[in-house]
Amino acid sequence: MAKKVFLNGSIIPADEAKISVSDVGFLHGASSFTTMLAHNGKVFRLDRHLRRLLDTVDMLMLKTDATAESLTEATYEVLKANSLKESRVRITLTPGSIQGDKPTTLITAEPLGEYPSQWYEEGITVIVSSFTQPLGDITAGFKTGCYMPRVLARQEAANKGAEEALWYTADKRLSEACFCNVFLVLDGNVYTPPLDTPVLGGIVREAVIELCQKLGIECFRDKPLTVKEMLAAEEVFITSSCSGIRPVARIERHGVGDEKPGNVTKQLMQAYRELLDSECPA
Repeated sequence: MAKKVFLNGSIIPADEAKISVSDVGFLHGASSFTTMLAHNGKVFRLDRHLRRLLDTVDMLMLKTDATAESLTEATYEVLKANSLKESRVRITLTPGSIQGDKPTTLITAEPLGEYPSQWYEEGITVIVSSFTQPLGDITAGFKTGCYMPRVLARQEAANKGAEEALWYTADKRLSEACFCNVFLVLDGNVYTPPLDTPVLGGIVREAVIELCQKLGIECFRDKPLTVKEMLAAEEVFITSSCSGIRPVARIERHGVGDEKPGNVTKQLMQAYRELLDSECPA
């Protein structure tokens, strides 16, 4: 079956979708997007994704005619048109062409596929990126079309045989990974960098904080974290919408704990799987 997308009010074959060469999202990266997980045909916490997306549009003063209601309807139209149950869904909003025409709304859905089991059973390797999180960047902490530095940092990690790269700020505070939020476990407690570091307010980040409270695990999200805390951590894990919770076994040559998923991480991984099945039932 040919892939179908939602573009500006219509479901059409992907190879027929056309966006203006004058679209400012294409020309200048003036866009916002969100990437979501569909499990059992239902998007996990779609309402929260849309709230964050539309808040970003407002913050950047991007013109759009999309609403939470129209995007919800269109998202499920795309899933139905592609007969997808387990899927990676992306919504991209731009103001449209530089001439001031109709804003662009694009929604795509791809089969999720299988992530390597060893990521979850053995843990992954990450590096510390040579890039830094720029202070004062208005787009930092938001999902915009200006993602090239993150793409390059992720390639830097791949070139070193790693799956992800951790970012620090210019003043040496841990922020996040290229496309993920990061968590540390110290003395059995969970820590994640504050939102004003700045970091993206990830949907799975938020879910992990909730799960910590449910499991009786102390979770600190207001304390700045440094290299010292990172190297002292007994466990490290990263989170994102599609890959979920991934344990980190190594940070470059530094082994995290005993270089395998720790007990706190495994508790949260199991609780997150149960949360997905609960909120997105078959």
